[in-house]
Amino acid sequence: MKTTLRFDLAINKLYKAFHNNTLNPECCKQCAVGNILDQTDGWKHLSDHHGSLQLNYVGKVHQSLNRKFNGYTPSQLLQIEHTFLEACGFKTPLHHTNRKPKNISDKAILFQGLYAVVTLLCGLDKIQNVMDYTKLFEAHTVNIKLPSEMKS
Repeated sequence: MKTTLRFDLAINKLYKAFHNNTLNPECCKQCAVGNILDQTDGWKHLSDHHGSLQLNYVGKVHQSLNRKFNGYTPSQLLQIEHTFLEACGFKTPLHHTNRKPKNISDKAILFQGLYAVVTLLCGLDKIQNVMDYTKLFEAHTVNIKLPSEMKS
């Protein structure tokens, strides 16, 4: 499957963060976008609230100038982070009174977030969803007899 450079770089960074336990949804340097942007938090100035889809003035300026950060526009970065947080169980934008998972370092929760982000990244780059596992279970004209059919 042919992918894009920005997709490959993002996936590698997210994979490493997941396995090195450096993925933290509540930290702007260790969240999905923070990791894609090399553990930096400058992206947080594109919006007024972590997890929001609304660009603020600074974000709109960067968007209108067609600026990209590791290949992603400001609105794409906000979309990635929003998707990650929502899939992890957070109510966005983040606020101390909003719903959040009990254990934010739970690998199952983080995997749900990554699954959603990878699906989104595939969509942004118009490539086949690498997380689609249904092909693994497709039956290929194989004659399989069930135990109940073997008796006859």
